[in-house]
Amino acid sequence: MARNVRTSIRKVTGLDSMNGGETVVPSKVPRTEERRPVTVVLGTQWGDEGKGKVVDMLATKADVCCRCQGGNNAGHSVHVDGAEYAFHLLPSGIVNPDCVAVIGNGVVVHLPQMFHELETNEKNGLCDMKDRLVISDRCHIVFDFHQQVDGLQESGRGQKSIGTTKKGIGPAYSSKATRNGLRICDLMGDFAHFSEKFRNLVDQYRTIFPDLEVDVAAELAKYKELRERVRPLVRETVSYLHKFLEAGDKMILVEGAQSTILDIDFGLYPYVTSSNCSIGGVCTGLGIPPHVIGDVVGVVKAYLTRVGAGGFPTELDDEMGKLLLDRGHEYGVTTGRPRRCGWLDLVMLSYSNMINGFTGLAVTKLDILDVFDEVKVGVAYHLDGEKVETFPASDDDLKRLKVEYLTLPGWKTNTEDVRKWEDLPKNAQRYIEVIRDKLKVPVRWIGVGKDRDSMIEIP
Repeated sequence: MARNVRTSIRKVTGLDSMNGGETVVPSKVPRTEERRPVTVVLGTQWGDEGKGKVVDMLATKADVCCRCQGGNNAGHSVHVDGAEYAFHLLPSGIVNPDCVAVIGNGVVVHLPQMFHELETNEKNGLCDMKDRLVISDRCHIVFDFHQQVDGLQESGRGQKSIGTTKKGIGPAYSSKATRNGLRICDLMGDFAHFSEKFRNLVDQYRTIFPDLEVDVAAELAKYKELRERVRPLVRETVSYLHKFLEAGDKMILVEGAQSTILDIDFGLYPYVTSSNCSIGGVCTGLGIPPHVIGDVVGVVKAYLTRVGAGGFPTELDDEMGKLLLDRGHEYGVTTGRPRRCGWLDLVMLSYSNMINGFTGLAVTKLDILDVFDEVKVGVAYHLDGEKVETFPASDDDLKRLKVEYLTLPGWKTNTEDVRKWEDLPKNAQRYIEVIRDKLKVPVRWIGVGKDRDSMIEIP
């Protein structure tokens, strides 16, 4: 663990003749020795790896849990003491009653969905969440017409649809990028000015989508009410988080939504989300400097799934794929769509590691593979007879790849009740070791069930 920040005093001579040629300058120790209080949890594949469960586990020791990008297109489920909680916009670390939840500036917020999510989870037993929720005043707002536009754009793509959740996330980020979006701080300010900007934004979208139906008066009346409901939660979060960083004894946990292969820059474009869901999005989405980041935990599902269109080299379009779907209950938390299933892809994972620099891995849902006679992992790609060194940028290339597999014996043993590494079947241990050795990153946790206590910690 990195040491705490210490301040020393050094003397610099010959710089200030007015003070006798000697100036006293405060100097921090090198950043390599600074305390790094931020832990980041990121997806390594196409999402749905079980990040919420890992965040929930780590949040028991966290003082703050943050979302830094995306919106309510995320879907994280957490199982605690037999209860199940579903999160789309809220940081799932809010399950910890001692943890403050921060929605950072990089997140786009659909306020009606946020309040619905709060109310639903309160009914399921989570209390006092509003007292522990903080929303950045710099967050952009997702309006209902953004969701309409999302659907219109998707239907207009025909057979080339991306598979968007139609939650309005892409159009909201588009408004942000074209500098005509509305932020939470706009809603908190002069409502007449907010109303004018809202009307202008609707008019601009109507020039592109003439059939767009927006009851402007009703929407403004709704947001006039919503702004009073959200006002107690709103803060300037850059300085707010900086106070936790300066405290010296606080832990900040960052929960990435979506995943690296869905990143707007590094993912399989255009089958991506609209934000940076790799490590760079943490700094820009929260306003924290890179040197405060310590552990970067990559969450790896023990097999591979994805939703929507696009290439999938290790996909199992057969009974084994159906078995993974059924055993893993592979249906989207947000959309309910069945996920496509396939073997683990280590080339993809290596690419994710290059981008994010994982310090440790959490492998989830190992128990789903308990029934297989043998399991395969993709270890190399070949295109037109040539070996491909990394994950390709082009979906056309991805569809043409041939995968080289490593076939391993299955363990044919129920692992759901295992809680120690040494109690795992030897073949299951070997499977984990292959992942570790290929990525050269330690596997620190293994998930073998839904509940919080079904994580095996490797010393």
